Amino acid sequence: MTSIRADLVLSQSAFSHVVDVPFDAIDIASWLFTLPDAEYQRCAPPDHIAAGATWTDDGRRMSINVEQIGTGLVVQHYVGEITEKNYCRMVSLSDVFTPHGRTKVQVIWELSAKQLADGKTEYTNSVISHPTDDFLAFIEKMGVSFEQAARDRQSASGDHNRRETPLFAESIARAARARLAANNC
Repeated sequence: MTSIRADLVLSQSAFSHVVDVPFDAIDIASWLFTLPDAEYQRCAPPDHIAAGATWTDDGRRMSINVEQIGTGLVVQHYVGEITEKNYCRMVSLSDVFTPHGRTKVQVIWELSAKQLADGKTEYTNSVISHPTDDFLAFIEKMGVSFEQAARDRQSASGDHNRRETPLFAESIARAARARLAANNC
């Protein structure tokens, strides 16, 4: 069993983007679990490779995302701890494939919407990752300090999140507009 080191932060970032869609029309959970693969790819080209939705054995919603973060190909196995219209907390024990081998990290992805006074909605995409004992042994074997690994991961993950957040927000807004249009027919 993989041990997660929640006391150590490998990377952490949060970015927000305002969309011109009413807060009540936003449904992050619906968007996340019906997101077409091609739309996921458009939300961070060329980093986003594939996405799909499934269920855990015990019936919880799950989002599988494959993406390139820096030099690592990351397969995210996001389990929905909270999957509501305006807030999702997704937790993954992610497989990371690097030029030096394979390891695992924990990634916590929080997607949230906040109502603004002007009738618009602010979307926030927050990502934090923690190393596993496997990851710590992996970098030690390569002669890389945790501090250096964290700097590298922070740089790559922060850049990725900065680029994907506005594209996720606009995708969520398009899905909300499509639902509004379908309900008005």
